[in-house]
Amino acid sequence: MTERLDVDALIDDPKTRIVVCCGSGGVGKTTTAAALALRAAERGRQTVVLTIDPARRLAQALGLRELGNHPRQVSVAGFEPKGELWAMMLDMRRTFDDMVRTHAGPERAEALLANPFYQTISTSFSGTQEYMAMEKLSQLAATDEWDLIVVDTPPSRSALDFLDAPNRLSSALDGRMIRLLTGPAKAGGWGIRKVVSTGFSIFAKAVSTIIGGQLLADASAFMQAFDSMFGGFRERARKTAELLRSEGTSFLVVAAPEPDALREASYFVERLGGENMPLAGLVANRTHPVLADLSATAALSAAEKLESTAPLATAVLQLHADRVALADREKRLLARFTRAHPGVPLVEVPALPSDVHDLGGLREIGDRLAS
Repeated sequence: MTERLDVDALIDDPKTRIVVCCGSGGVGKTTTAAALALRAAERGRQTVVLTIDPARRLAQALGLRELGNHPRQVSVAGFEPKGELWAMMLDMRRTFDDMVRTHAGPERAEALLANPFYQTISTSFSGTQEYMAMEKLSQLAATDEWDLIVVDTPPSRSALDFLDAPNRLSSALDGRMIRLLTGPAKAGGWGIRKVVSTGFSIFAKAVSTIIGGQLLADASAFMQAFDSMFGGFRERARKTAELLRSEGTSFLVVAAPEPDALREASYFVERLGGENMPLAGLVANRTHPVLADLSATAALSAAEKLESTAPLATAVLQLHADRVALADREKRLLARFTRAHPGVPLVEVPALPSDVHDLGGLREIGDRLAS
């Protein structure tokens, strides 16, 4: 029998410092993350929830007009948690800028921030969003202002990038690339020509708006300025990767009871296992349990008998039969997942009759997560 995921035990455990919610698009990750953070705050934790979703659903559900790159405390009339609830939405460019200012001196930082090459990669280089999410997570964890950080990630393939981002981005900007781009002054331009001929193609997409010699000049100037802070860049990436593997971190995979979403969830569970990442369990979101002990066959038989005399009762019975069929389909899909991953704890969260748009809705989701 599949072990039940005990959400309250997870968020109540003082050793749990970070909960990362991941899964494919449209399965309710943002809502789940917000509901977990709200429940944790109401149970006494000092909690902050970080969303990477550019949609503003989280702010709206928390009663805030907007979220920014720094945590804001949720303070709404009638909301008096035992702990505290804070929320923020990642601003990728501002996070990158802040990191540059932290690692470079004032003059070098300004030179980097004004460089056209930097302005391009800071917003469009592959992996930048995920790396900056890791950077922001690292910043939040380092402050010790919160004893629980809940992270809402991009859709699952991007969430996999969330795990890969530190190594991928730092490898792209590794020592060999720096030496090649800072070498022209010493080698009569050979370094740039070598980069163009052998290795520079990885930057082509990110810098497509800058062309010709100006691209090379800007890239060379960027790398020379970046060289002094590169060690800190890689070290922070390494420490954040360690943070995600630490005892205080737990991953929750969120999935709808649909074939594609569960396929993504299965892939992600396997990837987490391969990376030795601490998996707490699977949240099967928006399920449709049957509350009446009446089979679909019996409901349809009764509906047929009542069709001419009781149209309303007939419609209710037909709806019930449809609900039973949907619930049976979801049970089969979840059973297939649990057979493939018998050691993964699971909790089913029944769907609400309407979209979540306030703290009451988030609280209801939290109750269903824990019930």
